[in-house]
Amino acid sequence: MCDRSYRLHSFMAGQASASPWLHRQSFCDEKKTAHLLGLEGAAERLQLFKADLLAEGSFDSAMEGCVAVFHTASPVSFSAADPQAEIIDPAVKGTLNVLKSCANSPSVKRVIVTSSVASIFYTGKPVSPDSVADETWFSDPDHCKELKVWYQLSKTLAELAAWNFAKENGIDMVTIHPGFVIGPFFQPTMGAGNKTYPNFHYWVVDVRDVAEAHIKAFENPLACGRYCLVESSVSFCHVLGILQEFYPTLPLADKCEEINTVKLPEFRASKEKAEEGLGIKFVPLEESLKDTIECLKDKGFLHF
Repeated sequence: MCDRSYRLHSFMAGQASASPWLHRQSFCDEKKTAHLLGLEGAAERLQLFKADLLAEGSFDSAMEGCVAVFHTASPVSFSAADPQAEIIDPAVKGTLNVLKSCANSPSVKRVIVTSSVASIFYTGKPVSPDSVADETWFSDPDHCKELKVWYQLSKTLAELAAWNFAKENGIDMVTIHPGFVIGPFFQPTMGAGNKTYPNFHYWVVDVRDVAEAHIKAFENPLACGRYCLVESSVSFCHVLGILQEFYPTLPLADKCEEINTVKLPEFRASKEKAEEGLGIKFVPLEESLKDTIECLKDKGFLHF
């Protein structure tokens, strides 16, 4: 197990030497970084860098001396007035700019890119509830364009661009493909809730499994290729049923709403490669949901 010292902006990077960082750069909006600076050991082992995903060379200084880079940033938006400028370019160009900085840093040994099941599931091929999606599935960019699912297109194109660049430049790269991420969180803010729930099917994974997969994808020298991270395939209605059983007094949305978006048919996702290749022991859905609610209570977002 390597000593974990981290540099953060849109990625985390392991330090090549054992010497701790003594400097932390200040940012204009400290509310967005206070929860990071408050982590145990942050004073000695955390350095924040300001960078621009669309500016080539913006990440060069952050890469100096790093042995591992975790590129996690991508715009998560499902609608936009200008999808190319607002969603696709930041995802694709941002990923390439990070990889270019990695290629310029001889200390970098491996890059872990956070992708998504969005770049796996949208194949355009017929599926059934018995179908099992795995790492051999690739979303079809043309199919994504036809459906006008811009976030899914951005993740698909960003992953394709990343693999091409990595192969052309000899970069050891692994991609992690989580589903809908739930579980306890660090940040002090969250989006507003709704009084209705979507008639939608989710492929869910716990945030702690996602974090562990990233770390093991770096630390395990045999880790390679793509890793799909999904613990459960579940409808939102089923999730509400679980929550109602555990928390009978919890106020929940009570009306199902048809959402104006593309809905994938129900199918399963394979756990095999993540379990066998990375040793992930997935947190069960029920435990993830309970820990999410408890975290929301502890942070004052829920009162019941």
